[in-house]
Amino acid sequence: MKAFCSSLLLVLLAGFAAQPAQAEERIKDLADVAGVRTNQLVGYGLVVGLTGTGDQTTQAPFTAQSLRNMLGQLGVTIPGNVNLQVNNVAAVAIHAELPAFAKLGQKLDITVSSIGNAKSLRGGALLMTPLKGADGEVYAIAQGNLVVGGFGAEGRDGSSISVNVPSAGRIPGGATVERIVPSGFNATDSIVLNLRSADFTTAFRLAEAVNEALGDKLANPVDATSVRVRAPMDPGQRVGFMSWLENLTVRPGDPPARVIVNSRTGTIVMGGGVKVLAAAVAHGGLSVTISESFAVSQPEPFSRGGETVVVPQSEVQITEGDGRMFPFGPGASLDEIVRAVNQVGAAPGDLIAILEALHQAGALRAELIII
Repeated sequence: MKAFCSSLLLVLLAGFAAQPAQAEERIKDLADVAGVRTNQLVGYGLVVGLTGTGDQTTQAPFTAQSLRNMLGQLGVTIPGNVNLQVNNVAAVAIHAELPAFAKLGQKLDITVSSIGNAKSLRGGALLMTPLKGADGEVYAIAQGNLVVGGFGAEGRDGSSISVNVPSAGRIPGGATVERIVPSGFNATDSIVLNLRSADFTTAFRLAEAVNEALGDKLANPVDATSVRVRAPMDPGQRVGFMSWLENLTVRPGDPPARVIVNSRTGTIVMGGGVKVLAAAVAHGGLSVTISESFAVSQPEPFSRGGETVVVPQSEVQITEGDGRMFPFGPGASLDEIVRAVNQVGAAPGDLIAILEALHQAGALRAELIII
């Protein structure tokens, strides 16, 4: 381990001179450290101080119940036969993300959203609300004045207008961390890097880049996603090691050949590795034209009870264009595919049909994904 720490210090003193010259992307842009993650927090509370835009308690009885419970905890007793009718209070849900390594007293940004029938949270203030994690423990306390980007207006005749979303807002720094989430960052003598996109080639090259830079077999690929790297046990040295490691650059593997088709919008995205085997495609256009005209008919004179009527007349024409066939040579690239399709004037919908047909024929050397 002493030799490892000495080699680490030499690498840090040398800056990043040992990084591969052909590298393209930093490790911090390709992978995440296992165990270093955010945690979701959620809470339920009350927003007060609204100008008549809060919940209608007759339709949202939980708001009145929450208000009654809160006042009871503060020593205010409300008789059970009193029906609370307040429209300056709104029941809200609060959610936030607790970042990795968050410490006691740090501030978190929170989002506040109405869960009742409040029209707007503008001008309101969130009362003290605990935020809990998935384990039911309280990790933060939220409170503060809301910042609402939307607003609404309503007339006496019932007409209204709304800009953006007035029923949701944010409180920058509105929560204070009260509990630390334990991290396994310093628990073992190694760290695990998880690639954001699983790829055997990228995992192998990442481990190879680390070993070449340090001159030792410290990195071992576990599978297509994970690479295990030995790291110093001392927390200060481990932070310095991670600072160097995340800035080490690696040339990732080429992505798999995929064609992504959004059938709703007609959007087509093709990767650079898409190839087509020898095939011929016939493209023909079918045009349907429907024209409407109206004629005035009066078969009998008015004296005999005749009545003037409007008679619609429809004309339908179907025109089939000349089909054009264009061949694809074996191993045609993406540029050749796009150029050939553009030459025949195919619309996005036609291109989707052509790609599906090529895939069914086994000529499309790519994964066809339709979303």
